[in-house]
Amino acid sequence: MTETWRRLPRTSPEAAGIDRTGITQLVDALGPLGAHSLLVLRHGNVVAEQVWAPHTFERPHQMYSVSKTFTAMAVGLAVAEGLLTVEDRVVDLLPDAAPDVVSDHLAAMRVKHLLTMASGHAGDLMSVVDEPGTGDDWPRALLAADVPMEPGSRFVYNTGATYLLSAILHRLTEQRLLDYLTPRVLAPIGIRGATWEQDPRGIDMGGFGLSITTEDMAAFGQLLLQRGRWGSAQLIPAAWVDEATAVHVDNSPQGWGPEASAGYGYQMWRCTSGAVRADGAHGQFIVLWPEHDVVVAITSGAPQMHDELTAVWTCLGPALGPSDPETLPDGDAVGGGPAALAMPSGTAWEAVGDKVDGRTFRLDADAFLPGAPPEVPPVRTVTVRRDGDVVLLDAGPMQGRAAYGAWGDEQGEELGLPSASTYAWTAERTLEVRLAGLGTPFVWTVRLTFTEDDTVEVAIDQNVAFGPTELVRATAR
Repeated sequence: MTETWRRLPRTSPEAAGIDRTGITQLVDALGPLGAHSLLVLRHGNVVAEQVWAPHTFERPHQMYSVSKTFTAMAVGLAVAEGLLTVEDRVVDLLPDAAPDVVSDHLAAMRVKHLLTMASGHAGDLMSVVDEPGTGDDWPRALLAADVPMEPGSRFVYNTGATYLLSAILHRLTEQRLLDYLTPRVLAPIGIRGATWEQDPRGIDMGGFGLSITTEDMAAFGQLLLQRGRWGSAQLIPAAWVDEATAVHVDNSPQGWGPEASAGYGYQMWRCTSGAVRADGAHGQFIVLWPEHDVVVAITSGAPQMHDELTAVWTCLGPALGPSDPETLPDGDAVGGGPAALAMPSGTAWEAVGDKVDGRTFRLDADAFLPGAPPEVPPVRTVTVRRDGDVVLLDAGPMQGRAAYGAWGDEQGEELGLPSASTYAWTAERTLEVRLAGLGTPFVWTVRLTFTEDDTVEVAIDQNVAFGPTELVRATAR
């Protein structure tokens, strides 16, 4: 396997003043929480790396709201280039999208309020784009939303605010956010192949939609830890990085727990440990720990994502000793060895499998997957077939060539993304197939119970979601 993704220098934990027991403990703690990958840097050198199959370091992973921090840095670049200031009014920067009647609160909304999630809105604006009749002019739709509070008065987490920052940059720079960032920041630190989801008019989503590799995350984190400096080049103004990582607003009223209540900067969260982080749904993290000159990059599908941060503080923190960053030798970073996402436990085959092998069972009614894109078809039928050492699952969008006791090879995009799958008979009449969406947080579990009256009880669940994780409960016959 080629390792072109490895571009950051490596050294041993001991050379960087780290007790490797702490790294082993961190890897052991993150696995059961749903981690997909981990990189730990100290003094700019990778000292720990771990990946959980079927995920790989080479494949870009969805960042979710880690994207917001990239948007904030782009705003800082635009400020440095004289395109705007944080005191500029939003309606002045998006004049074509402003409503005919501008409320006092909307008129008072400034760039700094979008950066700090204190825009005056009562909730996340992105729900507006799902309303009937919104059309494809999303900036206009968002600026038409009610602003019930004085901007700057209260923290309300709002991905729509970040989208508006992207829309502002799109208008001022006359290019998409990704294209603006690439020559200024991404390319100089080695990020290649990044993608960013866009709205119907080609504006990058800003608050989510970025996909990059774990090594890309670590490089970006190291850039911020170095206050925007990379080698001899100052890519982002140091003063902007300082401003972005400082506390600007009290985020504790949101009531999301200690790690979401330690203060908020410019699209970055302060941590209980004194660190600061870029934070994405389901456990995507870039943690900057300046006190220890440490960066931690994590991708995950974690139902309790803040437990991963606790693991970093409690496992890695005590292992960090003194070291001299000027005398680090090249060496091998440490990991926990081969590891994989959780797989079902059971047998490779049961007698009932012979009776249902190749049969097609039809659901009593079409079962649509909640939250799936409209192009994803419903589950109408279920077929299981044995093919040598693998089990083939055909359940509409749930298509798996599943291996026993391991994650199978990458397969097609029936779910809109590549996946890998594994299976086991967890009981005499129950077959469980798990499908992992590669480069995403998601694992889908398809549980088929073949009853004595020749029906199949179909259960489909998802490990993490913004809505229900119980997707399908149906009978097929």
